[in-house]
Amino acid sequence: MSFSADALEDGARAATGLDDFGSSYYREGLERTVDALNTEAELNDLGRVMQHATISNALIQRLKIVETYKQHPEIADEVVEGPVVVLGLPRTGTTALSQLVSADPQFRSLRVWESQAPTPPPEAATQRSDPRIAQAAEGIAMIEQMFPDFRAMNSNEPEAATECQDLMGMSFRTFHFDGVVRVPRYVEWLLGSDMRETYAFHKDVLKLLQWHCKPNLWHLRTPVHMFALDAFVDAYPNAKFLWSHRDPARVLGSVCSLIAHVRSWSSDRKDPEELGAEQLAWWAEGMRRAMEFRRKFGDDRFVDVSFAALQTDPVATVADSYEKLGLTFTDSARAKVRQWADEHKPGHRGTHTYDLADYGLTPERVHEAFSDYMATYDASA
Repeated sequence: MSFSADALEDGARAATGLDDFGSSYYREGLERTVDALNTEAELNDLGRVMQHATISNALIQRLKIVETYKQHPEIADEVVEGPVVVLGLPRTGTTALSQLVSADPQFRSLRVWESQAPTPPPEAATQRSDPRIAQAAEGIAMIEQMFPDFRAMNSNEPEAATECQDLMGMSFRTFHFDGVVRVPRYVEWLLGSDMRETYAFHKDVLKLLQWHCKPNLWHLRTPVHMFALDAFVDAYPNAKFLWSHRDPARVLGSVCSLIAHVRSWSSDRKDPEELGAEQLAWWAEGMRRAMEFRRKFGDDRFVDVSFAALQTDPVATVADSYEKLGLTFTDSARAKVRQWADEHKPGHRGTHTYDLADYGLTPERVHEAFSDYMATYDASA
């Protein structure tokens, strides 16, 4: 079975009774996605089912979001405050740091259940009982039942703060795609893609989500923002960043292990050395771009967070970050952050073991690729 952009769009129209996908910007990304799945992903039967479901949902949600704006144009007047964004290479503690920040009630975080299905817009009164929460929980449970080793690699709960992959996926421009299937030509295209409209649509979704479900001060996270911080800040000019740091040699081993595991769900192809070389090149490029942006725009919107400090004393690390950001860390927020830290100590979901050498990489090769980063920031942990 091959994928067709037209057929996928027709399926989304049939599922919703809607026809307007909004700006045609998304279409090139959809076509590139379909081409990658057909020509380089080498999908197995499960992979074809999973990718069909993912793309179909992205198109369905896009249709529903555009329709919601037509019915309620006042949503466009919503003001998105911040956001405070957790940034850094993957596997540097970004998830833990994000969950700690999201425990503070002054922030509005993007939650798993609403990221997957933003419409209808969530309501404050039912945000803890919305049926989409149970639906998301069922999906998570199914994945963990089918692939039990995944639990130790990645934390996922339906009401937890999540990354921005679903929102970016609705424009079909996201590096998260590479984490699920092998799509090198798609990534090369994406590296040269204009991401401004992706983030404009991303912001439209945040406006919709906060419309009836405050607060407006947002907290977000995803390492892939490193590739296009200029476009991100074009959409969010008041954004500030918590940048987590860890030895990239430890990072790359964990990244490759996670991606190899997730890709194995959708394809029987295995080439660990190719995977290692690709991930090293792409994340070194993401880091280069992020550092270039920071040097150009200055340090005032960035706070550096050590992975080691986060592991040793997460509450003190968050408190220090708040002070540097000019945020108030109330006693109530401190208590909630401490509660989350106490309930989610490192390793509570199991231990993720990996070996950098399995992917044809050495610490020396990784450090050479990240030499500028290693010389600039404390990334020794």
